Amino acid sequence: TDLVLVILTAISSGANDTWLRFNSDSGTNYSRTKVASDGSSMTSFRAANQNAYYGIGNIGTQWMMSVNHIMDYTNTTTYKTLLTRHGSLSNETAESVGLWRSTSAITSIEIAPGTSTFISGSTFTLYGIVAA
Repeated sequence: TDLVLVILTAISSGANDTWLRFNSDSGTNYSRTKVASDGSSMTSFRAANQNAYYGIGNIGTQWMMSVNHIMDYTNTTTYKTLLTRHGSLSNETAESVGLWRSTSAITSIEIAPGTSTFISGSTFTLYGIVAA
């Protein structure tokens, strides 16, 4: 009933949010709320009507790990909820909750590194979770 997407990435340069899109939907159907800390301060962020789920941060060549829980991905009567935890050793630790405002079942996931490129050795692992 659920998916868990584990991503370990670094990007070639800059500070870009790695983003997810479902079923090639690039409409403004995504939103998220994020709480983060860099060890000395806390921040929060809210974005609505975005063209992708920008819940996974990357800073240059620093390795970033994220665990993304995608709930009820085959349900065709509700919007899809995402819970993301990500962090790196020298950047931030964050948690985000996201929403894809579509009742379509998720049949594909696109992952992109913003305006940068993924460094060789990045991994993407998708797990299916059976109903409890």
